[in-house]
Amino acid sequence: MQAILALEDGRIFRGKSFGARAECSGEVVFNTSLTGYQEIFTDPSYAGQIVVLTNPHIGNYGTTPSDAESKKPYIEGLVTREFSPMSSNWRSTQVADEYLERYGVPVIAEIDTRAVVRHLRANGVMRGVIASGENLDAEALVAKARSIRKMDGTDLASVVSTKVVYEWDANEPKNQTGDALLTGALAEGTEQMHVVAYDFGIKENILRMLTRENCRVTVVPATTSAKDVLAMNPDGVFFSNGPGDPEPLEYAVENVKELQGKKPIFGICLGHQIFGLALGGKTYKLKFGHHGGNHPIMNHQTGKVEITAQNHNFNVDPDSLPADVEKTHTNLNDQTLAGLRHKTAPMFSVQYHPEASPGPHDSHYLFKDFRKMMEEFKK
Repeated sequence: MQAILALEDGRIFRGKSFGARAECSGEVVFNTSLTGYQEIFTDPSYAGQIVVLTNPHIGNYGTTPSDAESKKPYIEGLVTREFSPMSSNWRSTQVADEYLERYGVPVIAEIDTRAVVRHLRANGVMRGVIASGENLDAEALVAKARSIRKMDGTDLASVVSTKVVYEWDANEPKNQTGDALLTGALAEGTEQMHVVAYDFGIKENILRMLTRENCRVTVVPATTSAKDVLAMNPDGVFFSNGPGDPEPLEYAVENVKELQGKKPIFGICLGHQIFGLALGGKTYKLKFGHHGGNHPIMNHQTGKVEITAQNHNFNVDPDSLPADVEKTHTNLNDQTLAGLRHKTAPMFSVQYHPEASPGPHDSHYLFKDFRKMMEEFKK
């Protein structure tokens, strides 16, 4: 079946339909990762977005529950060069085509994804529509793309967040080889820490990494008050990744202000942007965002360059931050701020994914830093 990707500026790409035979709309972004497509599908930070994958071969190793970052895909739609109708991997339990069809995610393939990416790089991310069928009205689809609500000013975090408080079961999730990640990941006798994690669209590998540091994790909805979190008497509080614009999340910003200095706090991605706003800074939207598994980050504290996975459209303006905030990391691709730490309060954050699954793993040390911060705070 034929399919069309229609962008709001009138650009049309024609290809073939896979996945769900449905229409979808959203902000069109591109991801440069070479592998890990299922992790991309299931990252809640992609809510409201159609993802273009630059790697030309997608779906060839199938899907497996062990690779999922959440219970279902969150991408609105998928754009690929070649989409494999079969899988060749001993871990695969379902081909990618059936997996996305099962969850109602449409795919357009057999198009020039290089042309799509060059167009987005030159003009910035834009709204788009994927539709399949015969005799599609391209002009009507372009008009529909222009009517989609913009990502700017949209609170998507509270939409994808858990609605109930729950304890993360450390014995249930699996790592990338299928082995259980048990709580006793550290040396015998190491004290277990209690971490309350705000879910703005949290990825399961973050929970696994906290568990590896012998943390008992309680996950709470995005709008949970700081008062309720403090009543749980945690050793530390975590602010997760998530979709959308950070500026509408005034409730989260106020929670950071309330928790600052009272508990060690660690933020990733959207959590980092929330920290920046809470500390008096400002955020802005990037032209086409950072999406991929190969972004070089300079760690100013060690002088080392880390290769990182990233997925965000908004960033913290470093010039807007007060003097008591240290800028710890910089993205070497465009010199944007990639990490911060408060000089007196126990809090730090990064604008990338140190838990990156399937990789890279250069930044795993940040979870150890968080544990060390909790241990020192308790003394």
